[in-house]
Amino acid sequence: MESESLESLERLEILERFEIRLGETSRALETFRQIIDEPYSTIVRDAAIQRFEYTFEALWKLLKEYLKVHDGLICNSPKTCFREAFSTGILSEDEAVAFLEMTDMRNLTSHTYKEDVSQMIYEKLADYYSLMAKLMMKMKFE
Repeated sequence: MESESLESLERLEILERFEIRLGETSRALETFRQIIDEPYSTIVRDAAIQRFEYTFEALWKLLKEYLKVHDGLICNSPKTCFREAFSTGILSEDEAVAFLEMTDMRNLTSHTYKEDVSQMIYEKLADYYSLMAKLMMKMKFE
């Protein structure tokens, strides 16, 4: 009996963390969308890349909690989580490949002092936003 209430408490804590992550990701996606809608300038580009960085971090951590809650899966890196999301059917193969590429782009953001890298990342951000928003909606309403 005591074991069951401990398990229930742990499950409640996991669900609570998921709800917190969902709110964080939703707010991050909104600020990301706002900057993408701004006219291009180098300042907007750099701000958009920074918002991409923190939105990506929020999203993959939300996915980590989602997989734990819904599938009992533990993943500790973005790529592992995106692969697990594909294996469980949350992501299509094309979406999973796009998220793996996005992870590589996120890892390049520390090199945005290089103009060509900054521009390459910036040009993909609108597509990344759409993909991230779609995944969040799947997790929110499932």
